[in-house]
Amino acid sequence: MQVADRLAKIPPYLFVTLRNKINKARAEGIDVISLGVGDPVDPTPQSVIDELCHQAQISINHQYPIDEEKGMAAFRQEVARWYGKRYGVELKPEGEVVGLIGSKEGCHHFILGVVNPGDVVLMTDPGYPAYRASIFMANAEPYGMPMLAENSYFPDFEQIPKDILKRAKAMFLNYPNNPTGACATRTFFGRAVKFAKAHDIAICHDNPYSEVVFDGQERLSILSVPGAKDVAIELNSLSKPYNMTGWRIGMALGNRDILAALLKVKENTDSGIFNAIQYAAVVALREEDRNIEKMLGIYLRRRNLVLETLEKIGLGFKPQKGTFYLWIPVPKGMTSLEFTTALFEKAAVVVAAGTAYGKHGEGYIRISLTVPDKRLEEAMGRIKKNFYK
Repeated sequence: MQVADRLAKIPPYLFVTLRNKINKARAEGIDVISLGVGDPVDPTPQSVIDELCHQAQISINHQYPIDEEKGMAAFRQEVARWYGKRYGVELKPEGEVVGLIGSKEGCHHFILGVVNPGDVVLMTDPGYPAYRASIFMANAEPYGMPMLAENSYFPDFEQIPKDILKRAKAMFLNYPNNPTGACATRTFFGRAVKFAKAHDIAICHDNPYSEVVFDGQERLSILSVPGAKDVAIELNSLSKPYNMTGWRIGMALGNRDILAALLKVKENTDSGIFNAIQYAAVVALREEDRNIEKMLGIYLRRRNLVLETLEKIGLGFKPQKGTFYLWIPVPKGMTSLEFTTALFEKAAVVVAAGTAYGKHGEGYIRISLTVPDKRLEEAMGRIKKNFYK
């Protein structure tokens, strides 16, 4: 049976590949510790769970969601309030806020809503692999903007070839950045907005790690930059700040025209978010910001443990200030894949090779801090034992 040609362009999804590798090793009796996937293991706040249980008992909530695809008014209003409180961004719940089944679907719907076959979509390299897959599914062409340490992991818009720029219709940005952990500045966001206006490019700023920052780093939304709503939307999610990855609830915010296009795709794809989850999300946004501070303390402790271990094996470096990932230079003389393989074969520790995020990820691995403390301690102990010189 024939399958679509576009699928041949899409490499195996990184996290499925990692999961298969882990499952195979465990079936062979190997005690594998995975530091490869960013999925919080700490519990969702109890008040959020309680609200879900309460709302799940109300029969009307088992019908199609209220306001269906765009999200119920109560959720959109709470999102707007939260954005005003956290980032100083003023949003109108009607027209400037759309509920999402997680921010990942927003990336896909954004591309389908704003680009045509053959258009170019700018994205960061290294970058989240799902961006590239969505671009290919729209029969568009991805162009990787190099994200280099010497440029503080910001793309250099001036280096984009003119022929690419003429065809570029959209751009993905992501700060705090997965995988590098780099955080944006207001100056950079201002530059990105100015660039997008000059070239009629729609920006999708994917911001699910907005709350996971360290060392006094300012929390930022691109929508706080003057003029950003003219060209940009921002995606966010409850997954990371409230440990709700499996709940699949997020939001798209900003430019009305882009959101209307996204919503037209969405309303022909799904029927919205389960009402009970939306009500529970309102409780999270309204009452559980304390959970963010709690989790930052946990991630900081884990982060310091990994950094201390790396220092002892000769891989000390200065980390970026965002996300619960560490973007780690590999030992001299090794490629990303070689070091990833060595960690797996010698210590049964799985990490993500930098090249899984693009060609400019060569020379790095990514470690996730979303693992129970005792397992992380065990992983670091194995690494010290097998790689200490």
